[in-house]
Amino acid sequence: MADGTQPPNTAQAVEFESCLDAESELAKAHRIGKRKILLRGLALAVLATGAGAGAYWQVVGSHYASTDNAYVGASSAQITAQTAGPLAAVRVDDTQRVRKGDVLAVIDPAEAEIAVARAEADYRRTLQRVRQYEAQSGAAAAQVQARQAELDRARTDYGRRQALAATGAVSAEEVTTARTAFEAAQANVAAARQSLAAQAALTSRGGVDDHPETLAARAALDAARLDLARTVIRAPVDGVVAQRRVQVGQRVQSGQALMTVTPLAQAYVDANFKEGQLGKVQVGQKVKLTSDLYGDHVVYSGRVAGLGGGTGSAFAVIPAQNATGNWIKVVQRVPVRIALDPAQLARRPLRVGLSMNAEIDLRS
Repeated sequence: MADGTQPPNTAQAVEFESCLDAESELAKAHRIGKRKILLRGLALAVLATGAGAGAYWQVVGSHYASTDNAYVGASSAQITAQTAGPLAAVRVDDTQRVRKGDVLAVIDPAEAEIAVARAEADYRRTLQRVRQYEAQSGAAAAQVQARQAELDRARTDYGRRQALAATGAVSAEEVTTARTAFEAAQANVAAARQSLAAQAALTSRGGVDDHPETLAARAALDAARLDLARTVIRAPVDGVVAQRRVQVGQRVQSGQALMTVTPLAQAYVDANFKEGQLGKVQVGQKVKLTSDLYGDHVVYSGRVAGLGGGTGSAFAVIPAQNATGNWIKVVQRVPVRIALDPAQLARRPLRVGLSMNAEIDLRS
């Protein structure tokens, strides 16, 4: 060429471009092959995982039912005042441990002591009155005998005068007087017998101690003594005091709540399982439990004590209205009561309301 440059080699350029295209196709094929291998590996991993999960479920998982919707409960003892009066002492406070029989509070016994004294006086007065009934009954019986003797004498006199009247030895007036006396004696006997029956109705065959009035007075005295004994309020169970609501000097009424004693040694767990998990759950099956308080390293052994009579929504204050048009199915849960080992509770006590994880062994 005139400028001195070399003309391009067309054949070499074409060959170079062909080489580039071949390398590009080879790299593309390599990437596609690698992608297929990765996808196959992923698919195999998914299949293996699914197969492993299915095998685990068939061999292990299907034999257990677990939930973390479980909480500690206990049949707490509600401490109430059994008699009215001002509080003279409150000897416990919240979080304090108590034993069965320990004194929790004392109500001023002055009013109860007065009531006992009054009931004792009423009882003694009743005994006197009942003994008087017995004495009056005896007097009425003696009166009947006396009236009967008068009747016998009047009958004799009347009969004698009737016999003499036929001979004219006595006048008709005397006969009339004798007959009147005889009839009056009969009426007196009838009245005495009625009085005896009335007195007998006031007495009892069992004597003074078994008389209804005596029994009623004795019952009133026992009630007054019971109220006096109830001025000392004791713990009905071993446990921990909670929800103390009263102070010294406060006047309490019969039935008023004072505090609560929670028996931690008798704690249980209410685990709320889904309805689809309960097909094989039976009373007596073993349960493994862990608490959020101690962690997974502390395992409690329990047993299924019973299944609830209905779902939680069925006993809600405002139950669900499933008959509406905008109904959406919600998986229901049924409470399962799980009894705990008292020895484990003694070593690792729980508190009411704590969260638990429960796993039921359906094979047991």
